[in-house]
Amino acid sequence: MAVINFTEDDIIKRKLLIDGDGLGDDRRINLMLKTFFKWCSTHENDEEQALNYERILLMLTNCEHSMAKSQQILSMNHLEMKNYQELYNKIDTGIADSQRKIAELKAELQQAKIVRKNKQEYDVLAQIIMDNPDRCDTLSRLNQLEEEINKLQQIKENLNKRLEKRGKQFQVLLTSAHELKKMLSDEDNNIVNSIDDQFLDNLKRSDKPAHV
Repeated sequence: MAVINFTEDDIIKRKLLIDGDGLGDDRRINLMLKTFFKWCSTHENDEEQALNYERILLMLTNCEHSMAKSQQILSMNHLEMKNYQELYNKIDTGIADSQRKIAELKAELQQAKIVRKNKQEYDVLAQIIMDNPDRCDTLSRLNQLEEEINKLQQIKENLNKRLEKRGKQFQVLLTSAHELKKMLSDEDNNIVNSIDDQFLDNLKRSDKPAHV
């Protein structure tokens, strides 16, 4: 149960509310007792005794009324405290429910952030997939490229064979040209030698004396 703290002003106001005319119950009871003892100990005439008796009864009635009033106020205070306690419990329960709902909303917000992040990543991947051809188109393109590569490889092999053949033919041609050059050189040498021999013979003949 919650403890309700009263200030000094609250205590004075409650005391005045209970006392009614500003006199405390203790003073009222003490005054009634003094009057009663005085009434019992003094010897007065009947009229004064009756008057004091009526006064004592009135004071007793006031005390009873004050006690009843205090009891009623006390009951009202207990009822008010009970209402305050129920209100406090409701507020406490409401605060707990609000905190629980806030925690749930935070968890939902965090989950929503994760879902949003995953959705953004999915959209990026989907866009990448949309920008690239599908599997069938890719396989078809790969097959076309393989066919083109095979054709180019065949063309390359044919060119290599032709180059090899041309190389052999060129080598034969070079060999033939070299042999032809050698043959021409030998023939030139033979011709030069023949001319030289003939020239020498002519010189020898010219050196002999003529017969008279």
